[in-house]
Amino acid sequence: MNRSIGRAACLLAALAVLSVAAPPASRAQSAPAFIDTHFELTRLDGRDASDADFRGKWLLVYFGYTFCPDVCPTTLSELGAALDTLGPAADKFQPIFITLDPARDSATVMSAYLKAFSPRFVGLRGSGAAISETAQHFHAYYQLRGIGNGQYTVDHSSYVYVVDPQGKFVELLTTDTPGHSLADALRKLIG
Repeated sequence: MNRSIGRAACLLAALAVLSVAAPPASRAQSAPAFIDTHFELTRLDGRDASDADFRGKWLLVYFGYTFCPDVCPTTLSELGAALDTLGPAADKFQPIFITLDPARDSATVMSAYLKAFSPRFVGLRGSGAAISETAQHFHAYYQLRGIGNGQYTVDHSSYVYVVDPQGKFVELLTTDTPGHSLADALRKLIG
């Protein structure tokens, strides 16, 4: 795959969504209350997972894919750094990575990918229909786009969705924020 085309696609998708959906700040304003945080997907070990399984923890939900050339790995790296910065307070959070590319993102691929960022990440996958439904609930944009020679990329929005311990959507965090600033934002959430 041509990495510059993939990188440009990810950046263009993120910029398009940012220009319409949120102000250019490290913490986006609270999004409309109509974001539904419900999901029914599968963990990487094959067990079913739903949003109810994570009650009692602050969820940090990110939609992406393992073949993403830069936006996804940068976001996951900064999110992992933020949780490391929090020390024991990080135990109040559960970062979740939901693949938007279940055809290429097998459980094995996702497991190896997420270990590179932090052992705290829970990876979730599902059928194309289940991923589409979950993305619709969160109002997460994504679109598979052919780039020639049978290859494709996934254009997608890039936000961290913050969900409180009762399962209610709280806010969007933009993903262009360094780990220490993300850690400050997360610290404020838990008081």
